[in-house]
Amino acid sequence: MHRLSRRSVSSVLRHGAVPYRNAASPMSSTSALYDTVGDRDAKHRWYSVLTNGKHAATNSLTQLNLKSNLFLGSRFESTAAASDSSATPPAERYEYQAEVSRLMDLIVNSLYSNKEVFLRELISNASDALDKLRFLSVTEPELLKDAADLDIRIQTDKDNGIVTITDTGIGMTRQELIDCLGTIAQSGTAKFLKALKDSKDAGGDNNLIGQFGVGFYSAFLVADRVVVSTKSPKSDKQFVWEGEANASAYTIREETNHENRIPRGTRLTLYLKRDDKGYAHPERIQKLVKNYSQFVSFPIYTWQEKGYTKEVEVDEDPAEAKKDDQGETAEKKKKTKTVVEKYWDWELSNETQPIWLRSPKDVTTEEYNEFYKKTFNEYLDPLASSHFTTEGEVEFRSILYIPAISPSGKDDLVNPKTKNIRLHVKRVFISDDFDGEMFPRYLSFVKGVVDSNDLPLNVSREILQESRIVRIMRKRLVRKAFDMILGLSLSENREDYEKFWDNFGKYLKLGCIEDRENHKRIAPLLRFFSSQSEEEMISLDEYVDNMKPEQKNIYYIASDSLTSAKNTPFLEKLLEKDLEVLFLVDPIDEVAIQNLKSYKEKNFVDISKEDLDLGDKNEEKEREIKQEFGQTCDWIKKRLGDKVASVQISNRLSSSPCVLVSGKFGWSANMERLMKSQTIGDTSSLEYMRGRRVFEINPEHPIIKSLNAASRSNSDNEDALRAIDLLYDTALVSSGYTVKMANAKLRTLPFYNQPDNPAQLGGKIYEMMGMALSGKWSTPVAFQNPSANPGKPETLEAEVVEPVEAGGQK
Repeated sequence: MHRLSRRSVSSVLRHGAVPYRNAASPMSSTSALYDTVGDRDAKHRWYSVLTNGKHAATNSLTQLNLKSNLFLGSRFESTAAASDSSATPPAERYEYQAEVSRLMDLIVNSLYSNKEVFLRELISNASDALDKLRFLSVTEPELLKDAADLDIRIQTDKDNGIVTITDTGIGMTRQELIDCLGTIAQSGTAKFLKALKDSKDAGGDNNLIGQFGVGFYSAFLVADRVVVSTKSPKSDKQFVWEGEANASAYTIREETNHENRIPRGTRLTLYLKRDDKGYAHPERIQKLVKNYSQFVSFPIYTWQEKGYTKEVEVDEDPAEAKKDDQGETAEKKKKTKTVVEKYWDWELSNETQPIWLRSPKDVTTEEYNEFYKKTFNEYLDPLASSHFTTEGEVEFRSILYIPAISPSGKDDLVNPKTKNIRLHVKRVFISDDFDGEMFPRYLSFVKGVVDSNDLPLNVSREILQESRIVRIMRKRLVRKAFDMILGLSLSENREDYEKFWDNFGKYLKLGCIEDRENHKRIAPLLRFFSSQSEEEMISLDEYVDNMKPEQKNIYYIASDSLTSAKNTPFLEKLLEKDLEVLFLVDPIDEVAIQNLKSYKEKNFVDISKEDLDLGDKNEEKEREIKQEFGQTCDWIKKRLGDKVASVQISNRLSSSPCVLVSGKFGWSANMERLMKSQTIGDTSSLEYMRGRRVFEINPEHPIIKSLNAASRSNSDNEDALRAIDLLYDTALVSSGYTVKMANAKLRTLPFYNQPDNPAQLGGKIYEMMGMALSGKWSTPVAFQNPSANPGKPETLEAEVVEPVEAGGQK
């Protein structure tokens, strides 16, 4: 087998047999090695043995060297006698080779998912060239003698599909063309940075962008042919590099045409593919520059068509001219029209400055607002902003904003992918398409810019790879966002936070469900109506400050509206004791509070669930009441059967006869209603999730006293049993449950669907029942309407009316 020496291989690569030095190609088959061995000894069968990363072959199993203990996926076999030789043949070293056209195809078509990033990569290269020149000119000012302006200019020819990008940077010599463009994955910028790092006199920050050495080849995403004309201030000659897509070779020649001469720098000419000639439109190029390279530190000019208006004379119509001649006294005026004169000129495309690089002390509120409007295409000033720099393990700069209004109608909570956070690396835009990497879903409304010099990106710069650095960055961004919102809530202008809450309150409630780690930051920002503040929302801190000294819990009731919540029978006893109750009227409120569980060591308690403790237990009195009404509870439970889990004496009622409470660990009436109303929900499968229901009665109410008498004197009375059914159905309504009336006649009533004010409806039914049942099984009693003022009881007397048949005869 004929083998080339390393020097011969390098010579072949340098002279163009393989266009890129140190390029990799598929390894050749090892069958040739086996054939050579076979020529020496045809009796042997050979297998590859991997030992310390080198290929080795032996003639005998007994002579196999296993000192390294590395025998991976290999097999050795011999049919001949052991060899007398004990020496191991020397291992031969080979360099990887590459099929360059295939490698180029992988780089171009596999690294980048979006074609339009080609302009970002090429502008970044131009910016690096300008930065290198600026840095080197500090010690070598003669490098700037040919051209003083440091800028990037992009010109297009939409008719021929040509894009030209010119910079006045450092340029390249012939050897640098071979090293940088002829060697795949060799980054000239990375080399330069390493040289700076190794240099003792290198100091100060640098803004160089490149690191992977493949950005240039992104030009082949849209171009069939790329021509690079470059002039280095270190050389008197200008060279031209030319390459084609899917080609395995390139050419370099000296520029001899004086018309194509440039004083210094590099000019890239892209001859676009047929399907990608749309990138040659000036408007599209300008849009890409503004999107990806808006904050590059050098001016970027694009060749744009412009126009100005002017007045020109119009030739008169001969017929009109004859008419004008007939009028001797009329004054003749020259007719003119307004036309737009078109011309082409350079236009600055990156005029917005990256204000996050400045000190927050030097930036005014007007500048922050103007930057926000330009960057995110908004027309309203933001509610708040936060400009900060983090140092230490992760270093980045950022400006965060809270928008004035919700852009998606307040309901887009399920979409974690937003374009509100614009990630930059060294001022070059990378992406705004994140799936929760930078911010959690519930903070997706926050807009901002994040700029870092050392983010873990993949080669295409499109994907932010998951790492510890990213997690640390996310934590710091979330913390700063909460600090900004908290500052807004503590602002003297209360209207600002009310406006924020109207637009983004649901997002924070979602955070209670999804982010337990930040409960302590979210809870102080929540706002609710309460029984003592029905017009203005209060915070949990305000609730805790207003708590009674003996109060141990934070009470709440969940309902579908503020009207239903403030009229619910569950409130009666708490209002008498002047205990404040939070009204949860948003569908997400109840789930959010249940996930919080407590605030400042005060547990949240749902007053619509069983075992409510108001701190006023009197065991002796309770024992007496249970003894008196125990038989009545058993009688009612027997009538209601499986509809309720038990019948108990209530400690939460004062004016209503009864109420239906949910089990301690089951769904509340509000949650049951919400789950049944889901459009894709199967109500039959949700039945097993329904909590146990407890029927609580008020022993002080006249209706319950009448039923207590009926249970003792006439427990089988049909009127008494129907009264129990009606009490249960009315309690369903007033307690907020979905109604399914036991009485067929009630199903035909217009209020069969859930009424706007269930408690008010229940009060009217209780009033009619009190009139009907008063004195039926005992002496007449005064009835108090639950919906009336508790301090003014109204005494009603029942009137006996004899039935009248049709026709008016008794």
